[in-house]
Amino acid sequence: MALLETMNLHASYGMTHVLHGIDFAMEEGGITTLLGANGAGKTTTLRALCGMVRTDGEIHFGGQRIDGRATEDIVRLGIAHVPDGRGTFANLSTEENLRLGAYTRKDRAAVESDMERIYGYFPRLKERRAQQAGTLSGGEQQMLAVSRALMLRPKLMLLDEPSFGLAPLIVRELFGILRAVNEKERVSMLLVEQNANLALDLADHAYLIETGRLVISGTSEQIRSDESIRRSYLGY
Repeated sequence: MALLETMNLHASYGMTHVLHGIDFAMEEGGITTLLGANGAGKTTTLRALCGMVRTDGEIHFGGQRIDGRATEDIVRLGIAHVPDGRGTFANLSTEENLRLGAYTRKDRAAVESDMERIYGYFPRLKERRAQQAGTLSGGEQQMLAVSRALMLRPKLMLLDEPSFGLAPLIVRELFGILRAVNEKERVSMLLVEQNANLALDLADHAYLIETGRLVISGTSEQIRSDESIRRSYLGY
């Protein structure tokens, strides 16, 4: 059974219709990427899955229907969203940001051990645990945003442009950690990423979205090796 599945998913902002009947599914434990040009509807797809925009159609997660639910209820089911722009609480410390990621959890002892486990993935954040998040570098803020999402102990992470604005070295480090988290902890990931090469390296499955419609899907290897797709949609 698919972990996440959408059927005839539409989404709109007021009168502006952005998604036009999207059907896709992803397996538990996998990494799926949504590729497409700016304005194609990738970010809106992630927001639709979190209940942050008006939707029609069906969204199923873990065997239950979640469309129409409040964002907070969707978070409690185990979907963590790392939005574009990172969204850290700039005036709070690194550690306070991480604790906020676990706000829905009641298992306090496990929260403490998870904090140490996450510092194992991101030792730089441990060094800066008392530092105000707004004073961290861009790369550190992105790592903090990912870490805060992991504090939820999610079944699925929605990652929106995690490489945006970061130096190539930091991007490699971050994507290496995402792969390790996926492999060790079986956290499923739905990745929106402008850098198609990077996304296809990390993901096992890819969907291509164009003006709010899915046009192509396949394994990352199939998408990467199809020259017409590369030229027409991926720009290389």
